[in-house]
Amino acid sequence: MQVRGRSVTTGRAPVGDASGPAAPPLDGVPDGRGYFGGFGGRFVPEILMAPLEQLQEAYEAARHDPAFWQELDGLLRHYAGRPTPLYFAERLSRYVGGARIFLKREDLAHTGAHKINNALGQALLARRMGKRRLIAETGAGQHGVATATVAARFGMACLVFMGAEDMARQHLNVVRMRLLGAEVREVRAGSGTLKDATDEAMREWVASVADTHYVLGSAVGPHPYPVMVADFQSVIGAESRRQVLDATGRLPDLVVACVGGGSNAIGIFRGFLRDDGVRLLGVEAGGRGERLGEHAASLNRGLIGVLHGSRSLLLQDEEGQIAPTHSVSAGLDYPGVGPEHSYLRETGRAEYTTVRDDEALEAFQLLGRLEGILPALESAHAVAAALVAARRMREDEIVLVSLSGRGDKDVEVVAGRLGWLPAPSSQRTGGGPDGR
Repeated sequence: MQVRGRSVTTGRAPVGDASGPAAPPLDGVPDGRGYFGGFGGRFVPEILMAPLEQLQEAYEAARHDPAFWQELDGLLRHYAGRPTPLYFAERLSRYVGGARIFLKREDLAHTGAHKINNALGQALLARRMGKRRLIAETGAGQHGVATATVAARFGMACLVFMGAEDMARQHLNVVRMRLLGAEVREVRAGSGTLKDATDEAMREWVASVADTHYVLGSAVGPHPYPVMVADFQSVIGAESRRQVLDATGRLPDLVVACVGGGSNAIGIFRGFLRDDGVRLLGVEAGGRGERLGEHAASLNRGLIGVLHGSRSLLLQDEEGQIAPTHSVSAGLDYPGVGPEHSYLRETGRAEYTTVRDDEALEAFQLLGRLEGILPALESAHAVAAALVAARRMREDEIVLVSLSGRGDKDVEVVAGRLGWLPAPSSQRTGGGPDGR
């Protein structure tokens, strides 16, 4: 079916199958210890080993319980607003003059980003484990908003850690979290970004694990978090696969998604991992240059190491210390990446590229002008890479882009970069060792 300039959904098709994750990982990975090849695992202080084993046991029980998935399926449908639409970006496709470009509209999910999928799943699991309090870390604020939202929905206390730098450039989401009843705790250590917020969240979890569940927001961290988050986000890929088939009668040729920690990318990739004819392209923050400290491209320029409980590709200096990062997008400003992405890169199943700040800003404006959609700056990286790829492809080919979040939170950052507003003194237009 030819689709022209309108939303396409699968009507009331199932969100999942209410009997397990919407799409499985590849055969044989991860193994029982959470390893994707040589990546993953569990590298944490002794005090967290028992809580993580309890979490793994609880998740395995839930994973095989149809009642758990039935409740999650109902919440995704009636509370989060799934299935999110698939949209044919007709004017953008015509502008590019190559392949047809479709957008998976995760920005239209409740709270404005894909983060709600994982937060709902983990909140249900926390309640099942008898936990009464949720903590989280956040960079761009979307995961913090999602966690605050589900905490309010389930009547749980909520504490969100956020770097001082990120609080300044994403203050709208700070207000949203507080209105939802969450405490937002500022982290001034380090560079005041997502890595530092994650450090503090893990410290808090160590001290309060008896009644607290840590809602990790991306497919990173110690086992079972990377598997669990990917399972909860796999609904994106399962829906996309059905919707593209319904709309076009065939699978896409290329699937594109931005990658910070990598939760939205692994979510949509999960729907196509077994389709060898579908190329998978992850897009990292190329920032403002090639030097360490000027970007956040762990997969393209990182080395193997351990961060926040798992082994993956990380940005490190010559002495093996975690390197500073930079991106115009707070959600991509992280020195590591989920282990499943490192595995997909190593095996060649997925490709990863970078997009610079200025290219993402250009894509942000272009999508607004041509389609009336302001994407999150994270998503704008994926749009920018998709434009380059689509231009080189035939008109009968299809590019599917995960629009992971909406750009309301980034309007002031973009306006400042365009010179339309005085740039806030705390807005990070620089970065790196001497700029943070």
